[in-house]
Amino acid sequence: MGLVRKYVTHIEEIHIEGGKHVDNPPRMIAVAAVLKNPWAGQGFVEDLKPAILKYAPPLGAELTRRILEIAGGGDAIEAYGKSAVVGTDAEIEHGSGFIHTLRFGNHFRKGVGATSYLSFANTRGGAGASVQIPLMHKHDAGMRSHYLTLEFTIPDAPAPDEMIIALGAATGGRPHHRIGNRYEDIAEMEAGGEETVVEAPK
Repeated sequence: MGLVRKYVTHIEEIHIEGGKHVDNPPRMIAVAAVLKNPWAGQGFVEDLKPAILKYAPPLGAELTRRILEIAGGGDAIEAYGKSAVVGTDAEIEHGSGFIHTLRFGNHFRKGVGATSYLSFANTRGGAGASVQIPLMHKHDAGMRSHYLTLEFTIPDAPAPDEMIIALGAATGGRPHHRIGNRYEDIAEMEAGGEETVVEAPK
């Protein structure tokens, strides 16, 4: 895609957590594209859709292809998410336009066989800004073991007229996870006569 300056891959494995060895350490993987903001220098653009339709679908397909290749296929991925970071000359709406169209995200959903929604973050920052990708289980939004945040930086991006668009994945949950799932809280609270409010998972 002509707007892309470079692709960046971030991979991490945790082998010791809490002083305890991690058996079969899961991998957390991010694939990001650093690209020119297609609306840079145009002032306030009322209709973002033409550029979204032109650039977001092929970018979603390419990022998905790359992350599946690294992970060893969609079946290896248990948690997933997406993120956009726009440069200081941009609106957050520009990054949101790329990642919040189904024509972008559906490539990833289909690639991993997901049934839960694709968690997200959209922020603005300068070069070296934190890229944060919240992850959740691809089938079960209440599985707290897979509430993860993958974080990394790119020293020279985004420039003021650029954006970073990223996908994130994990091949397992948090090491030594032991806080249970949301459903346990609900059952315990209802059994004790406590009021429960079912909110979106955090």
